[in-house]
Amino acid sequence: MNKLAKGIVGGSLATLGAAAAATLAVRTVQFTPPEEEPRSIEPIGFDFDAAVNCLQQLIRCRTVSYYDRSLEDDAEFEKLIALLPELYPHVFEACTLTRFDDRALLFKWPGREPGNPSVLMAHYDVVPVDESLWEHDPFCAEIIDGVLWGRGTLDTKVTFNGAMFSANTLIGRGFVPKHDVYLAFSGCEEISGPGAAHIVDWFIEQGITPEMVLDEGGAVVQDVFPGLERPCGLIGIAEKGMADVRLSVASNGGHASAPKPHSPVVALAEAIDAVESRPMPLKISEPVRKMLDTLGRYTAMPFRTIFSTIDAFTPALDVFTRKTGGNLNALLRTTVAFTQMQGSAAPNVIPSTASVVANIRINTEDTLDGVLAHLEAAIDDSSVKVEVIDGWNPSPVSRTDCEGYERVARAVADTWPECVVSPYIMVQCSDARHWGRISDRVYRFCGYDVTSEELATIHGNNERIPLDVLRRNIEFYLRVVEQC
Repeated sequence: MNKLAKGIVGGSLATLGAAAAATLAVRTVQFTPPEEEPRSIEPIGFDFDAAVNCLQQLIRCRTVSYYDRSLEDDAEFEKLIALLPELYPHVFEACTLTRFDDRALLFKWPGREPGNPSVLMAHYDVVPVDESLWEHDPFCAEIIDGVLWGRGTLDTKVTFNGAMFSANTLIGRGFVPKHDVYLAFSGCEEISGPGAAHIVDWFIEQGITPEMVLDEGGAVVQDVFPGLERPCGLIGIAEKGMADVRLSVASNGGHASAPKPHSPVVALAEAIDAVESRPMPLKISEPVRKMLDTLGRYTAMPFRTIFSTIDAFTPALDVFTRKTGGNLNALLRTTVAFTQMQGSAAPNVIPSTASVVANIRINTEDTLDGVLAHLEAAIDDSSVKVEVIDGWNPSPVSRTDCEGYERVARAVADTWPECVVSPYIMVQCSDARHWGRISDRVYRFCGYDVTSEELATIHGNNERIPLDVLRRNIEFYLRVVEQC
């Protein structure tokens, strides 16, 4: 039994009576996975060398987004857009392209008959790099020992290429989707820009409601869910909200040789400690509950007991996650991370203003207003000003009982037959949140399998993708589009 199981089970069983323990035993026995029928999966052929070349060409465009827009190189973004007719000629034969402000691109691929369309999303901007820390040039797109290196190989030029290359391939074969398919791309996602929102505004103006929206998010991962040996394909059905909140304290300043009590820095330190000591309440959201119900059935004991009756173990889970933090804690509650501090410009001067910024990820069971009220109550100091720099509420939770979700789930299961497919909540932010305004069928899945080491390169150094993973990425997108 590992640390997680010991912490949760040990803290719960002592408080349960004999009757409750018997109920747990019965529910555990009944908590089994559904019977899996054998499936015959047809292999998918395509020009893999061409797919690799397309992704390399995209990576060589330095489409880096900055919050300071004066640092951006518009020519690199236009270079990428100008390459698209060459890389994906059949898309330009069959689809119409509409450009929106903030580098948003929308391709419309007409279907055979009327009906709610499908939308495949990605963003083609990337985060900045410190090239001195990379083993290989981040914009050279080198292939070394079967691995393609470069910024955007995982986030998310690979999904951009997956959507465009699959459409290009199928159009070239004469395939026409049943209903319209839209390919929607943003060039400013990494700075929370409005490009994707412009496209959603257009859909609202046209009165169009998608049957399925697919954006970046989950992936096929292994050894991330306690007690589960099989890989799991995680499809995000919601994402947490986000807020950057500034705590600040003002004073008259003064010389550090004669400090007065409760200076701005001290007041902020006490405020930070108060917030850390009083985390937001644990709340098992609908996406997390569905994930625990799905994946928990495949786990070994005693995890199966925990997940079969999760509410009985919630008090112990609350205590355990408060102490350990990390991914499990992020799934179960609104989190607060203090990230930036500012004080005096000189070491011998009391600051006239000191501030600290907290990055907050909001559970789908909470709201931005509720989080602010919680912070103010926890701090309980009128000298500490609490203000929102930027933020938004969590996305709506999308349905899993519809064709849109099943379409994605089937493509995942057929591409990675050994994995367990499950909904989950995405703790990061994406452009997909904008589509919650018009659809309850918005899903987040990157279309690749990834290791923990590779996952750590996203927004970090040495981002890369193995070529066999890239092959499965194209297969996944082909399977999705063939169902549209």
